[in-house]
Amino acid sequence: MKRIAVELVPRSEEGLREELKMLKEARLKVDRINIPDLLRCELRSWEGAAIAQEYYPALPHIRAMDVDLSQPLAMGPYIREHEIREVLVIEGDPPQDMTHTVYPTVTTDVIRKIREELPGVRVWAGIDQYRGSMQQELYNIRRKLQAGAVGFFTQPFFDMRFLEMYADMLDGLTVCWGVSPITSEKTQSYWERKNHVIFPKSFSPTLEWSIDFARKVLGFAQRNGDRIYFMPIKSNIEKYLGGILR
Repeated sequence: MKRIAVELVPRSEEGLREELKMLKEARLKVDRINIPDLLRCELRSWEGAAIAQEYYPALPHIRAMDVDLSQPLAMGPYIREHEIREVLVIEGDPPQDMTHTVYPTVTTDVIRKIREELPGVRVWAGIDQYRGSMQQELYNIRRKLQAGAVGFFTQPFFDMRFLEMYADMLDGLTVCWGVSPITSEKTQSYWERKNHVIFPKSFSPTLEWSIDFARKVLGFAQRNGDRIYFMPIKSNIEKYLGGILR
């Protein structure tokens, strides 16, 4: 079973390869690479995943709003050609300008479409624990399971009590718990404004706090047979992961 994933942003092929080589050379206990699909980046997620697969199994993100349900999957031939075996379907953020076409497509429809057009590909779905109530998110999760999702990746957690509440609710499902370092008040403010995160009283926007919290989530995941993935956004990847996984 693949238990530990790291999310790497595909800003460029050269930069992505440098980070992948660093992970290999550091001999960190990483099993899989997640590749987000960010329109500002040089590479689309499936292109980044094809590169990452030279080093680790890789899982690209597919933005539901990019998928035209009336047409075959635009990235389908590329995924088949490069033998990408897993994808993660998310809603996606609207583009910053009008140069990128989006559609009113929901994740459950895309999960079904991928399963129909790419039957050999395992489809994961996202959990956004900050989007609304736990009851509403549980409804979304059940719909994604019915559509054919094999498991879930959460948004990053910053409070063990909140994570444990979700773990109770998701008991029996395959879940990959997300964690991400916050090392500045500016980044903390971003999570508070954009995702409405309420941080615990013990929180401190430092690398030391982030490493300590990530170790707690890793221990929780290992005890419960769950998975974990790290999102080292705007942090020193080697220092952050080295403090957790060595």
